[in-house]
Amino acid sequence: MIKKILVAIDFSDCSVNALEHAITIAEKAKADILMVWVNKPESAKEINEGKPENLQYEVNKRFNNLKNKYRSVLGGGKLLTKVRDGKVYKEVVAEANEWGADMIIVGTHGASGFEEFWVGSNAMKIVSSTSIPVITIRGGVDIGRELKLIVLPIDSTPETRQKVPFTVQLAKCFNAEVHVLALHTTSVKTVQYQIDQYAKQAISHLKEDKVKCKLVKSDADNVSRAMIDYAVKVNANLISITDEQEKSPMNWVMGPYAQQTVNHSPIPVLTIHSTNTNIYK
Repeated sequence: MIKKILVAIDFSDCSVNALEHAITIAEKAKADILMVWVNKPESAKEINEGKPENLQYEVNKRFNNLKNKYRSVLGGGKLLTKVRDGKVYKEVVAEANEWGADMIIVGTHGASGFEEFWVGSNAMKIVSSTSIPVITIRGGVDIGRELKLIVLPIDSTPETRQKVPFTVQLAKCFNAEVHVLALHTTSVKTVQYQIDQYAKQAISHLKEDKVKCKLVKSDADNVSRAMIDYAVKVNANLISITDEQEKSPMNWVMGPYAQQTVNHSPIPVLTIHSTNTNIYK
């Protein structure tokens, strides 16, 4: 069950957008939210016009403004705050572990090269450094926060199915529909068959949990581009991936498909950390 959601905050519009998405999920799941701000050497310059003596006052004021604005919207859950010192991604992950967070939500500026505050530059580091599910949300993206449609891509790796249980939790909170997208990245029939079997297992799991679902098959030269294109086409609210996906010669040049998706998707991305243990036999 999702009972604790941690949000990385730097008070930029990007991170407040992530907070609003977290509140939408917390309201449905009846979860608490912890907003975490990390103090680092550049913090005074970023949020307080270079006046370090007033930094703590400014941080508390901004936290209080957010709490006053969103506390009533959250409903029964708590809206908590925490300040830590150190490297941003390390402190966010450490706090998530200590607090026992079920999910981390963080804003990102993607691969645009523009990093107004620290959240955008640390989003992928947070994803890579934790075993906790992470939702990344691109800055400037105006998308409905109610989860109505989730895209769940399936590739040829056994780990691809490990994102199904957590995706089910989110889908049930919102009574959302899940599109299981079987991505055929090769013409080899045995590999296509394996992908289709994994997709059918995911559909079976979703149906057992009474989640509305649909199976879609698609040929794909690039896993990331294919899943993003499909999500945009069907107006999805979330793409659910694992941090281990198929590799290809092009993948080594462009970076892991998970990173490509986090950096370029206009749709929020849920990344599940894969393990050596499979939920399916």
